[in-house]
Amino acid sequence: MKIWCCLCFTVKDEPEEEVMKEEGDFVNKENSEAVVMENNEVAEPRLEVAAAGHDEHLRMLEGMVHEMRGGTHWDESVCVGALDTLRAAIRTTRWSEGETSSGPLVAVEDGDHDSHHKRAKLHSFSNDFYYTMATSSGAGNSSSSDRDYSRNQGSNALYKSEAFYHSLVPNNGGEENPFESGSGKDDERDNGDTSNSEDFEVRMDLTDDLLHMVFSFLDHINLCRAAIVCRQWRTASAHEDFWRCLNFENRNISVEQFEDICWRYPNATELNISGTPAIPMLVMTAITSLRNLEVLTLGKGPIGDLFFHSLADCQMLRSLIVNDATLGTGIQEIHINHDRLRHLELTKCRVMRISIRCPQLETLSMKRSNMAQAVLNSPLLCDLDLGSCHKLSDAAIRSAAISCPQLESLDMSNCSCVSDETLREIADKCANLHVLNASYCPNVSLETVRLTLLTVLKLHSCEGITSASMVAIAQSSLLEVLELDNCSLLTSVILELPRLQNIRLVHCRKFADLNLRTLMLSSIMVSNCPVLHRISITSNSLQKLSLQKQESLTTLSLQCPSLQEVDLTDCESLTISICNVFSDGGGCPMLKSLVLENCESLTVVRFCSTSLVSLSLVGCRGITSLELICPYLERVSLDGCDHLESAAFFPVGLRSLNLGICPKLSALSIDAPNMVLLELKGCGVLSEASINCPLLTSLDASFCSQLRDDCLSATATSCPLIESLILMSCPSVGSDGHYSLRWLPNLIVLDLSYTFLMSLKPVFESCTKLKVLKLQACKYLSDSSLEPLYKEGALPALQELDLSYGTLCQSAIEELLFFCTHLTHVSLNGCVNMRDLNWGNSVRQPPVTPSVVPSGMFSLEYVHDPVECGNRLLQNLNCVGCPNIRKVHIPVAAGCLHLTSLNLSLSANLKDVEVACFNLCFLNLSNCCSLEVLKLDCPKLTSLFLQSCNMDEAAVEAAISNCTSLETLDVRFCPKICPLSMGRLRAACPSLKRIFSSLSPQS
Repeated sequence: MKIWCCLCFTVKDEPEEEVMKEEGDFVNKENSEAVVMENNEVAEPRLEVAAAGHDEHLRMLEGMVHEMRGGTHWDESVCVGALDTLRAAIRTTRWSEGETSSGPLVAVEDGDHDSHHKRAKLHSFSNDFYYTMATSSGAGNSSSSDRDYSRNQGSNALYKSEAFYHSLVPNNGGEENPFESGSGKDDERDNGDTSNSEDFEVRMDLTDDLLHMVFSFLDHINLCRAAIVCRQWRTASAHEDFWRCLNFENRNISVEQFEDICWRYPNATELNISGTPAIPMLVMTAITSLRNLEVLTLGKGPIGDLFFHSLADCQMLRSLIVNDATLGTGIQEIHINHDRLRHLELTKCRVMRISIRCPQLETLSMKRSNMAQAVLNSPLLCDLDLGSCHKLSDAAIRSAAISCPQLESLDMSNCSCVSDETLREIADKCANLHVLNASYCPNVSLETVRLTLLTVLKLHSCEGITSASMVAIAQSSLLEVLELDNCSLLTSVILELPRLQNIRLVHCRKFADLNLRTLMLSSIMVSNCPVLHRISITSNSLQKLSLQKQESLTTLSLQCPSLQEVDLTDCESLTISICNVFSDGGGCPMLKSLVLENCESLTVVRFCSTSLVSLSLVGCRGITSLELICPYLERVSLDGCDHLESAAFFPVGLRSLNLGICPKLSALSIDAPNMVLLELKGCGVLSEASINCPLLTSLDASFCSQLRDDCLSATATSCPLIESLILMSCPSVGSDGHYSLRWLPNLIVLDLSYTFLMSLKPVFESCTKLKVLKLQACKYLSDSSLEPLYKEGALPALQELDLSYGTLCQSAIEELLFFCTHLTHVSLNGCVNMRDLNWGNSVRQPPVTPSVVPSGMFSLEYVHDPVECGNRLLQNLNCVGCPNIRKVHIPVAAGCLHLTSLNLSLSANLKDVEVACFNLCFLNLSNCCSLEVLKLDCPKLTSLFLQSCNMDEAAVEAAISNCTSLETLDVRFCPKICPLSMGRLRAACPSLKRIFSSLSPQS
C-alpha cells in the first residue's frame, strides 16, 4: 500500500489574501489556464465536446457502478480501465477559439459542494503534469481550516509533493515507482515551451456517493492515479475510508512526512512501519497521533523502552506485532502493559527478560525469540506459542504456561529442555488444554502424563516416544489428530481412540506394527517405515488409504466399509493373501480403485469383487496367473507383467484390454459384454483363447503365431460385430479360419500381411464389405490371385489395397491398376518385379467378358484399338523402394483426376518421370539417384522432394515452371545444384515459400 500522492504537505499559516491568490489547484501559476468561478456560480465553459461521446463514457461508468450495487464482483483492473477511459475522453476535449485564461481562479466553498459536485466539473491537465501531482485531502472529517489550507496549495506545494513521493521508494529497490518520474518534466516545464499546457473541462453526472462506491474497489496506487483527473476525484480519492490501513513496510519515509500523514488521517486503524528508518520516532508519533489505532506492526530495527512505557496511551490497540527487533537494549527487562490488547506477537525478538501484563490478552506468540525469562500475567490467554525459544529453561516454560489457567493451545516445539514433569504440571493446571505441540523435545516420553481433553498432539522427532507412550496417549479419548513422524524408537502403535481422525507415521525406522481401532479415522499417512510388516485398521470413515514403499509389509487387515481407494505401490513383500482382503467379504465392500504396482512377490492373483472399477498391476513381474471376477471393472493395467501365462476375465465391465505386453500368455478367457477393443499383439505363444465379447469391434492378434483356425472360428462366432481384424504374422491361420470370417458381416479392415496365404478365394467369398485389405509380403500369392477383383467383381467396396513387398509380376500389377478404378489407396512398396509405371497408352477397351480373357491379353502390348479410360478414384499411390522401376508416365489421358499423393522415393534406377495430374499435391522423388528427366504439369502441386537426386539446376527449373502452386522444394544433397542458385528457382516458380538445400536448412 502506498499513500504518498494524497496531501502530504507541511501545514503553514498563510494570510487569507494569499489563500485566494495562490489558488491554482495543480497548475503552474504562469502557464496554466483556469476556469473562473465567482459568487458560487460556475462560469459556462465554451467547449467543443461531442455530446454523443460524452454520454457514451458516462453510461459506461454509471453502468459499472449499477452492477456493483447489484452485488456483481468487479475486478480492480476493470475499474481502473474504466477510469482511464474516462480520463482519456476528458483529455481529448479542446477549448473553442478565442478562449482566454487570464482570470483568477476563485475557491469554491464547501457550502456549494452539492450544487457543483452533483454535476461535477472534471479537470484534465497536460502531460507536463503526468503522474507527479499530489491530491488534496477534502476528507469528510477535516476542519474548515484544513480545507482552506488544502485549497491554498499552489505549484510550490506540488513540487513538494513530488519530492515526497520520490522519497517513498522501497529500501531494497525492488519495487518500481507506480508513476512516471517528474523531474525531467519539471525542467521542461520551466525551460521549454509551455504553450501546450491546457486545462479542459467537461460536465458529467457523477455524484460523490457514486464515486465513493467506484473508488472502494481500487488500491492506493490506483486511487492516486484517479486523484489527478479532477478536483472532485481528488477529494473523493482522499476520503479517510480508503486510508484506514497505512502500510509503509520497507519504505523510506521521513519523520516529517509520517507526521503529515498522521495529521491528515488521524482515524487510521492499521499501521505497518516494519523495516522503515527511524522506527522509534515513527512509532512514538503513531502512538500520540493515531488514537484509533487497533493494529500495529513494526520490526527490523531497535525498539526503545520508551515505546513500551507509552503503549498504554494507545487505548484502542487490539493487536501488536513485532518481528525481528531488538527490544530496549537487548539485556534489560521489558514490560508490556495494556488493558485492551488481545493479540501479541514477538517473533525473532532479542531481549533478556520480558514481563507481560495484559488482562485481555488471548493470543501470545514469542516464537524464535531468545529471552531467558518470561513472566505472564494474562488470565484470559488461550493460545501460547513458545516454539524455538531455546534459552527458556524448563522451569521458565512451566511458570509461563501454568500462569494461564485458560490455556487451550500450547506450542513448545524445539524447546529441548522440556520434561515430562513440566507437562504433567501443565496438564494439572491447564484443564482446558486441547492442542499440544511438543515436537523436537527429546526429553518428552508422556509415559506419566495424562492429557484427557487433548484433541491435537504433535510429537515429531521425539526420541523419548516409545510403545510405552501409547498407553498414555490412549487415555486421551478426545484425541483427533496424532503426528508421530521421525520417532526413531517407536516400534508399535496400538490405539483404540473413538474420535481419532488423522494419524501420521513417517520415517519411523523401528516401527513394525500398527493396530488402529477408531471409527472416525478419515486420513492415515504411513510412509518410509522400512520394518513395518503388519497393519490392522478398523474404521467406518476411512475412504482413501496410501501405504506406498512399505517394503516389509506382509500382512494387511482392513475393516473399512467406506474405503474406496487403496494404493500399495512398491510394497514388495505382499503375498497372495492380499487378494482376500480386497475381494467380497474381505472388509472393503465399497472399494473402487486398487493399485498394486511393483508388488513383485505376487504370483497368483485372484479378485472377486462386485465394487472394483480400476485395477493396476503394472510392474508385477512375478504374476503367472490372473483371474478377475469383477463385473464392474472398467480399467486394468498389466504393463510389465512379463511372466503372465494364463488370464481369465469373466465377467468384467472392461471396454478395452491390452494384453500385447504379456509375451508368455498361452491361455486366455474373456467374458466382457461391454468390450469394444482387444489387443493381443505379441502374444506369440497364445494357443487357447476363448473370447466372448458381443460388442467387440476391433481385434488385433498380430504376431500370435500359435493362433489356430478353431480359435479364430469361435471368436468370429461370439463376436459378430468385429469391423477391424489384424492377423499379421499369424501363420497358423489357414483357409478354414478365413472362411469363418463370413460370420463377421461388418468386417471392413483385414490385415493378412506376412502370412503363408496362397489363395484369396476365402476372403473374396466371406468379406463382401471389405474396404481395406493388407497383403504385405504375402509371397505365396500367384499372379492371378487378384484377378477376381476386376474380372468377377469381388470386394466391390474395396478402397485400400496394400501389396508391398509382394512377388506379383509386371503384367498383374498393370492390370490391377488399370481395371480397379475404384481403389483410392494402393501401396506397391518394395515390389521387385515392377519395372515401369507407364500409363501413356492407358486408353484401352476393357474386355466384355473379362472372366474368359487370358490375363496376358491385358498387357499394354496387346491393345490395338484404344478407348479413353474412365475416371479413376485413385488418391494415393506408394511405390517406395522399387529397385527395378525405371519409368513413370502418367498423362492426362490416364484419368487420374483424384490423385493427390505420389511417392516414388528410394527407387534407385528410376530415370524418367512424366506426370500430368491436375490435383496432385505431393510428389516424393527423394534418393532417386538415377533420375534424369522430370516433366511436371501439376498446377496444384505444393510439395516436391528431390533430395539426393542427380538432376541439374536447369532440369529442376524446367520441371517446376508449370507448378504454379508449389510452396516447398527440397533439393538437399543434390550435387549438381548449387545453393547460390536458389534465386533462379524462385524466379522460375514465384509461389515458392521454402527451399531446403544442403548448406542452408531453409532459405
